Amino acid sequence: MKKLISSFFIIVLVVFLSACSSSSSGSDKEVLEVALWDENVSDAVDASIKSFNEEHPDVKVNVTYTPYANYWTKLKTSLGGGSGPDVFWMNGPNFYKYSTDGLIKNLEPFIKEEDKFKKDEYVPAVVDLYSMEGELYAAPYFTDSVGLYYNKQLFDDAGVDYPDDSWTWEDIETAGEKLTNPDEGIFGYAAHTTVNQQGYYNLIHQAGGYVISEDKTKSGFDSPESKEAFSFIKNLIDKGISPSTQKQIETESKQLFMSNKLAMLPAISVNTPELYESLGENLAVAPLPKGKQEASIVHGIGWSMNDKVENEDLAWDLIKSLTSEQANKDIAESGFSIPAMQSTGEIWLNSVPSLDLQVFLDAQKNGVAYPISKRTSEWQDIESKEIQSAFLEGTSIDDALDRVAEESNRILEEENSE
Repeated sequence: MKKLISSFFIIVLVVFLSACSSSSSGSDKEVLEVALWDENVSDAVDASIKSFNEEHPDVKVNVTYTPYANYWTKLKTSLGGGSGPDVFWMNGPNFYKYSTDGLIKNLEPFIKEEDKFKKDEYVPAVVDLYSMEGELYAAPYFTDSVGLYYNKQLFDDAGVDYPDDSWTWEDIETAGEKLTNPDEGIFGYAAHTTVNQQGYYNLIHQAGGYVISEDKTKSGFDSPESKEAFSFIKNLIDKGISPSTQKQIETESKQLFMSNKLAMLPAISVNTPELYESLGENLAVAPLPKGKQEASIVHGIGWSMNDKVENEDLAWDLIKSLTSEQANKDIAESGFSIPAMQSTGEIWLNSVPSLDLQVFLDAQKNGVAYPISKRTSEWQDIESKEIQSAFLEGTSIDDALDRVAEESNRILEEENSE
């Protein structure tokens, strides 16, 4: 009997202490978990959360930043297990998979006539990117396009004129040879083989080809245009103008650029603040040099809601705060990237006064939407493996591209028969 009474008091004491601990730590607040991968946007995200908390002071918002390399694995594992963050970043390549697998909510039912969230206020391409049959599944946050960043000091040292809107692939090679200095470990240009949006996707379209057809039924990797684009890449690597694929794997081209070891870097607008912080007034940007035509791949990030979220109305209020006009102004003023709300794009132009950021807005007007289908990640995995293997092993690039097209066509055919 004494043991029973003693056990009872121990249980009561534990419950009491737990309650005190919960109260003192503020865990009685409702909690929303937010996940994304780029800490460079943390100031803007924090400002939006502060605004949200003005209307919801009893809600605690936790933000977790996971490096992109681990983000999708961690996210899918947690969501698949019935947990995961309440609100999180979504990108084009993963959108169809997450929406068709029922991992994210259809946001359309939350959008009310009297709501401050209006779809037509955002860049149409990004709204379309995150819509299925006209229903929105991720609220547009920011957009990005591709430009040619360059190091003015390296150009000046080599006596090479700066790039402008008249430049073509031929100019990349001609200037790149003059800018390359093996003795100093300096490369003229980054011919990307390990990233697609900043690299070969643009070149394929500039050559007049496509990654996948508009009706999403056919791969364009085996086309003469795609093979022309990769022949151009191979030539730049073989001449030592560009870092090799092995070098790109060992040291990201962006890091070489920020270390004054790379003169020209095709990259997305999101990189602007980081590159400017490293190079300062030596940083400049120009339009991507054209092939047969101009082309820049346009993409954007959206906020999605966990399909298993406990308080969907509260999560929607947070998404509205994260995509509000003020949130877009914060993104624009930070220089992080082009805000998705069309009315705030001009603000971004002045975020780094010394750079001609109009380059990226112009690229959006004539840009090419990032290629996606229902099973993008599957054919992109094949694409990445085959292309990198060919460059690493010195085997036929054309054969690798044929294999990419064959496997991609199989996946696309399966998609369209589902």
